[in-house]
Amino acid sequence: MDTTLVDALRETLQRETGQPVALVETHISWVLLTQTLAFKLKKPVRLPFLDFGSVEARKHFCDEELRLNQRFAPALYIDVAPVCGTRESPRTGGAGTPIDHVVRMKRFPDSSLLRDMLVADRLEPAWLDGFAQRLAALHEAAERAAPGSGFGSPERVADAAADVLTALQAQGDDGRLSALTKWVAQQDRSLRMAWIARQQGGAVRECHGDLHMANVVLLEGVLVPFDCIEFDPALRWIDVMSDIAFLTMDLKAHGRGDLAFRFLDAWLQHSGDYPGLQVLRFYEVYRALVRALASGLGPRVTSPAAQARPDYLACAAQLATQRHGEARLMITHGFSGSGKSSVAAQLLCAVGAVRVRSDVERKRLHGLAPLARSTDLHLDIYGAQATRRTFDRLQACAREALLAGYPVIVDATFLQGAERQRFQALAAELRLPFTILDCRAGEAVLRRRVTERDATGTDASEAGLTELERQLQNHEALAAGEQAAAIEVFTEDAVDIASIATRWRAAT
Repeated sequence: MDTTLVDALRETLQRETGQPVALVETHISWVLLTQTLAFKLKKPVRLPFLDFGSVEARKHFCDEELRLNQRFAPALYIDVAPVCGTRESPRTGGAGTPIDHVVRMKRFPDSSLLRDMLVADRLEPAWLDGFAQRLAALHEAAERAAPGSGFGSPERVADAAADVLTALQAQGDDGRLSALTKWVAQQDRSLRMAWIARQQGGAVRECHGDLHMANVVLLEGVLVPFDCIEFDPALRWIDVMSDIAFLTMDLKAHGRGDLAFRFLDAWLQHSGDYPGLQVLRFYEVYRALVRALASGLGPRVTSPAAQARPDYLACAAQLATQRHGEARLMITHGFSGSGKSSVAAQLLCAVGAVRVRSDVERKRLHGLAPLARSTDLHLDIYGAQATRRTFDRLQACAREALLAGYPVIVDATFLQGAERQRFQALAAELRLPFTILDCRAGEAVLRRRVTERDATGTDASEAGLTELERQLQNHEALAAGEQAAAIEVFTEDAVDIASIATRWRAAT
């Protein structure tokens, strides 16, 4: 490919800044990096999935890149600048007819990419919690695709996966592709109605479209997505679960399934999209195939993080075989302050489970965010009717996740026998193991924890000392049959999550 323009532009920037200018190349772009700015120049290429062949087309897609990414990273994207002059002596901006255009961005160090931080073991897990919350809000605000648009239709979803498999087969013979092709075809048949429901229900929105770990960066202590798909609307007008799946897959491919489920847990708490779990596994496999294909395109990248690139085909094959035999149901049991949510949060990471929290779903039913305070709005969300609605919601969400093949933890006090029996019946109906996580602590510890939690206001629970006292007076202890299904945990001591995970997996 002719590199006259990018080479000359690099020399121009070096003269103007008096500093070296680095060049990063992908299969569709060149990125010139000064000390403070990045200039992204699209290659004049025509590929099956994009057409950058004309100056006008590249200008259009530069404008689209700016517009779309400013939704996610407004502090990162600056503008689109014309490149004037000649190919041998170009300049950014100024008078004259543009010969091309660049997207101008603020530069950040490679070490701040999510991928690089994970590989270097510098990633703070709590950053993923905040990112999940912001991403859920971005998805909620995104424009919905009209059901008749074709975006997110069963045909389009299945064809996209088939096209990637065909392209991978063209790259070289790999025995894993045959099994994956059969799996995708089987999923096409079994998920067709689910895809239609998702499309008609508004789950298909204008998303990021390329949300792997090399497209997420830490800016001022906050994880921010960038470099979304601008060149093909069909690749960004997708199910929100397809967006999420790219990141959960990439974390799993890098050996951090614990972080994948932590991120998923946080996103589900803020989105409430438990029905989407039925299509998540398919989209994770699809995203792994996309990364496998991308790894074989363009120049080889030599950064340490890129050299640690996982085998995405192996990841796809593993994900495609995980669904069966995993589902099981656990409910928590214990007073407010007994450590149920803390243990459940650790356990879901260790096992790879989905959690449904009563504190969060109770608020969702009243239009409240997880950390909103109902008392500030003078709402009574703990009455008998609200509690019945909450347990209806918990059961519906748990059923969705179990039918999707995931282990499920329902995080609630479950101090009444009828509430526990309801979920035991659900497990029996689905012929799945049922377990009770019985969390215990002394009354003095319970009161101290509840008081401290109320003071911070950083937890979804609003159960204070008054509610705790009511629980202590009115609870129904586990019956003998329930004790046989229980894993007892004293949370005043160090909790052995690995041991609990082993016992839960062994439950029948």
